[in-house]
Amino acid sequence: MHVAQMSWTETAGWSIAPALQAKADLVFFFGARKALAGGARYDELRAMYPGAHILGCSTGGQIRNQDVTDDEITGAAIGFDATKVRVASQPAPSPDRSRACGKAIGRALAAPDLAAIFVLSDGLNVNGSELVAGITSAIDKHVSVTGGLAGDGAEFRETLVGADAPPRTQTVGAVGFYGNAIRIGHGSAGGWDEFGPRRRITRSNGNVLFKFDGEPALDLYERYLGEEEARGLPGSGLLFPLRIFDPERPDHDIVRTILAVDRAGRSMTFAGDVPEGWTAQLMRGNFDRLAAGAAQAARQAVDGGGANGAGDQLAILVSCIGRRLLMGQNAADELEAASAEFDPKVPQLGFYSYGEISPHRASGVCELHNQTMTVTTIAEAAGHGGA
Repeated sequence: MHVAQMSWTETAGWSIAPALQAKADLVFFFGARKALAGGARYDELRAMYPGAHILGCSTGGQIRNQDVTDDEITGAAIGFDATKVRVASQPAPSPDRSRACGKAIGRALAAPDLAAIFVLSDGLNVNGSELVAGITSAIDKHVSVTGGLAGDGAEFRETLVGADAPPRTQTVGAVGFYGNAIRIGHGSAGGWDEFGPRRRITRSNGNVLFKFDGEPALDLYERYLGEEEARGLPGSGLLFPLRIFDPERPDHDIVRTILAVDRAGRSMTFAGDVPEGWTAQLMRGNFDRLAAGAAQAARQAVDGGGANGAGDQLAILVSCIGRRLLMGQNAADELEAASAEFDPKVPQLGFYSYGEISPHRASGVCELHNQTMTVTTIAEAAGHGGA
């Protein structure tokens, strides 16, 4: 396996390593919505890598090694020695179609030798937990699913995904990895602190939360956030995510982040399901603990990757936009903490997202997470050909 990073800026255009152009099997790219809109950058990638599958999305900031940028498009080309890849995409017209969309993606990629899936989804028109449930229902339970929901900075207007096509709205794209040479590692961790009492979710519908303890959900959030932060919802809600707990599995918790609020109906829409009967608790960030969480996610991915030094490796980091907004210029701290867990030669690529997809640390079941750092490592085992 061979990896070459690339980047694009408006002033300099593309900076690429030409050695892989003819041999690339897969290209990832991540950029700001405005840079990707219109499809010109995709067309340029397609001309440069005519034989490769190409998958990417809009973001809340691009990750390139230990730096986060807003102006660049970042990417990486991969040439595999013994791994086949296949790309699938589906329209995602509305949240209530998310499970069906995921099931169609899973069916398109399913095969006896499918080893892993990396998925990129529209970040605003999809119920991420239903999407993941749909994918996993159509594939073997041992196949890992990782990835993330596309972003649009802090604007929340529209998100773009391109899967062997120019990036467009209301789209889900995924790549499947096949064969016994591929080694995929994954890790996910948060680092947020809980505050306030735990409350019961007494009324919800999918990813729409209506009431805590019989009280309108938005009333509770506004009371805890205060007048100034409440005016900034839903954006300010990224700084105060919600941890939800399954009462039948008390060690099984998931973090949810706000996508929208209905001030008239006093409800809140989250990136994934908030089931009735579960308990919930507000959270807030601590810089040191968030950086430690990023390091923990990277460590999990490295420990579980199983690569043994054959050829190049690539680490894809998907972190939540809420973490970046809270940390500001200190966002580099979590990237440095994660980077310290990798071999210095391993390139790192990724983006700030509206939701992260990875197996749950306790159950191993692939799920949507919010406000986490999620890391996917890609490598090939030794003894499977190559130069």
